[in-house]
Amino acid sequence: MIEIRQTTDADFAQIWPIFHEIVAVGTTYAIDPDTDETGARRIWMDAPQETWVAVEDGVVLGTYYIKANQAGGGAHVCNCGYMVASAAQGRGIARAMCEQSQVRAVELGFRAMQFNFVLATNVGAIGLWKKLGFDEIGRLPQAFEHPSEGYVDALVMFKGLTDGTSN
Repeated sequence: MIEIRQTTDADFAQIWPIFHEIVAVGTTYAIDPDTDETGARRIWMDAPQETWVAVEDGVVLGTYYIKANQAGGGAHVCNCGYMVASAAQGRGIARAMCEQSQVRAVELGFRAMQFNFVLATNVGAIGLWKKLGFDEIGRLPQAFEHPSEGYVDALVMFKGLTDGTSN
């Protein structure tokens, strides 16, 4: 049974290999592929409002963070990032974390969720986000230099979480 819960400091020892594996490849996140463990902790654990893990039998299979997308007048829209260990992909973990993060976002007072930089080559994520009600609201042409595909577009995706926010 997979449990999604807030992280503890001890969880980072299992988050780091997932983060490193995904970021080092350089195909899904606009994060320096050479980010070290200290930098990863700052990005994934310290900067966000909250960080969560998907755990099964004590093993972290996935993780996500949630934070305000902007400050001030834009602080009612949140942003999340999700990572799933390669060995655990295809098990519905990203879906479960995204669904749970939307509930948590509303609990934290957010009215909408926005993904700022979904690479057009990340078709699995785009398909999942669309199934979960996110709309593509913008496209940044050739915004990311993909290591094998060259310059690719990045999508801005959005979903209202309350009746007062439309998408």
